Amino acid sequence: MSGSAELWRPSASLPTLRRRAAMLAAARSFFAARQLLEVETPVMVNAAVTDVHLQSARVELEPVAAGAPLPRFLHTSPEYAMKRLLAAGSGDIYQICHVVRGLERSRLHNPEFTLIEWYRLGFGLEELMSEVEALVQALLQAAGAALPLPGEHLSYREAFLGAVGLDPLEASLAELTAAAQSAGYRPPPGRSPPRDELLELLMASAIGPRLGRGRLTFVYGYPASQAALARLDPRDPRTARRFELYSEGVELANGFHELTDAAEQRRRFEADQRERERSGLPGLEIDARLLAALEAGLPDCAGVALGFDRLVMLATGATHIEAVLAFADDRA
Repeated sequence: MSGSAELWRPSASLPTLRRRAAMLAAARSFFAARQLLEVETPVMVNAAVTDVHLQSARVELEPVAAGAPLPRFLHTSPEYAMKRLLAAGSGDIYQICHVVRGLERSRLHNPEFTLIEWYRLGFGLEELMSEVEALVQALLQAAGAALPLPGEHLSYREAFLGAVGLDPLEASLAELTAAAQSAGYRPPPGRSPPRDELLELLMASAIGPRLGRGRLTFVYGYPASQAALARLDPRDPRTARRFELYSEGVELANGFHELTDAAEQRRRFEADQRERERSGLPGLEIDARLLAALEAGLPDCAGVALGFDRLVMLATGATHIEAVLAFADDRA
């Protein structure tokens, strides 16, 4: 048979799919024991995310009446819809769902992948990090891991100082540029990269790959400019109440002590729009329904999204995401 004729076959082996199923069952048991409500929200949504780092896939529907079809997008995360449920009084909730992100294809990226996302009322970052660690350990055990991985907490500042010798909150643009160039970055002629672009490049190339070797490493205290939908830390407003989890150099989860201020969230979305314009990216409408939910009152909560496929990779020793998916993108 030719190679193309074999594309009907699954990407993952059947033993891997069985271990994946055991991990999914363990996740639902974990949340049921903690009395979180499992919810389902639409895959197809009314507004794309404005984040310059995420590309939403557009869906064109035939109009049900005369006129142009309404644009719809495949969600990059269930976050906005889940926050609307929280504002409506749902209480603690979780979701296991497929999401779609454009322009993401590598050994760690498939355009369509599975997220486990959950929200806990009254939790701060510390409580949520503890729960994330407990879930990860439970799922690794369900997949047959022999021993739990030790956990550690590291501030974003400590991670930068340890890897590149720079304080990310104080270093000059010139110092960050030099460090990025040492890591292989070559800026286009005549372009001065913004500070956050340099920080993110250094995290991706020089810092992140070193994190979580033989352990679960939580990095917290990201710069305020990278807060996204997290609140700022009142103890140090230069930083956000946000964390990421790494293991074996791979990012597994991203968590926030959630921003509840609708006016501040609108300002951040508008800043995203300006950045998209500067970067030559398509303009996008702000999700008015999310802002309306925040105005109605989002309860104090913390939330996190965990990349389930990457966790299956960690559990099985797979080096490419396609090895843990029933059908990767080229076989869909």
